[in-house]
Amino acid sequence: MIAHLRGKLISRHPNLVVLETGGVGYNVTVSVPTFSELPGLGSEVSLHIHTHVREDQLALYGFLRPEEKHLFEKLITVSGIGPKLAITVLSGMPAEEMINAIRGNDLAKLTKVPGVGRKTAERMVLELRDKLPPAGATDEVRAVPSLSATQEDVLSALTNLGFQHAAAEKALAQTAKNGSAESFDALFRGALALVSK
Repeated sequence: MIAHLRGKLISRHPNLVVLETGGVGYNVTVSVPTFSELPGLGSEVSLHIHTHVREDQLALYGFLRPEEKHLFEKLITVSGIGPKLAITVLSGMPAEEMINAIRGNDLAKLTKVPGVGRKTAERMVLELRDKLPPAGATDEVRAVPSLSATQEDVLSALTNLGFQHAAAEKALAQTAKNGSAESFDALFRGALALVSK
């Protein structure tokens, strides 16, 4: 599965961009927060990707920030919320505000998002309240420096092995902090040992 793309931005629209990587242009659906932070056409962009596979479709959803991707992946676990609605939800409210609304059982705020009715808002609260990071935790995630190409490869390898993206990222950060060599093998073995515990 595709977990990350880096390439040239060759087309951009409010909910869809085309990213050229290795001579191939990928259609990537993006949220409004990601779109608003994108540089101009022709710039190099790095996106965290969620690959969504259905029997009739393969769709890519891209995010500039890993915590936005993480929130998207939590949203699509809620019954009744598919990727399109999850993108709408992320576009309709800042991530921090949404986390606070879900953890605080604020149905009135959640139902202001287009496409989210009372039942969907109730399911979001019920199914996600205890799974989301406490308010302010996303800022800590944001402070993590961007990954090197080798670290991105290690992260991709771990997620391809079936480990949760967030857990793999945490293990990788811990391994890098412990001063492991920057070689793929050393980082991969160190992160795998931590994420397998």
